[in-house]
Amino acid sequence: MKNLLKQTGAGLRVLLVLTVIIGVLYPTAVWAVSRLPGLRANAEAVDTTLVAVPRDGDRWFQPRPSAATLPASGGSNKSEVNADYDTVVAERRAAVAQREGVSPDRVPQDAVTASASGLDPHISDAYAQLQVPRVARANGLSENAVRALVAEHTEGRGLGILGDPGVNVTALNRVLDAAR
Repeated sequence: MKNLLKQTGAGLRVLLVLTVIIGVLYPTAVWAVSRLPGLRANAEAVDTTLVAVPRDGDRWFQPRPSAATLPASGGSNKSEVNADYDTVVAERRAAVAQREGVSPDRVPQDAVTASASGLDPHISDAYAQLQVPRVARANGLSENAVRALVAEHTEGRGLGILGDPGVNVTALNRVLDAAR
């Protein structure tokens, strides 16, 4: 019986210590780190290009649409057989076609479908090339110069075989921002 009480007391002490560490100290430390300077007011992460940052205006390349709004992330429960989804995709296609001055059938699929998390900074080369004339015009650059920037920021397949090559919009827009 004495051994049982001893083991129970030791277990309760471990439970108390772990509760304080995992339930109080760790969350407090994570919260404190999240409050450190390093994020701009527009929620753009300063030192990373791993997150898509949508920007307003014709000067910028646009990322894929998101089902969520920053700083949240999340997908949508809607699938291709959902009438609401078809409506949203059709509206996005019309908006992109109007913004880029092309017919809706020239708009690539990734321009109108949201990424799973809404944070993916990559778009297809086709979507980047579609945006080149608008971005070049708005920045006072030649289309060839902007196409060269797109080529510099095109990343290959993961491990050489996974996925399709993509253009990192966040990195590309930062270069355009720095060129100003």
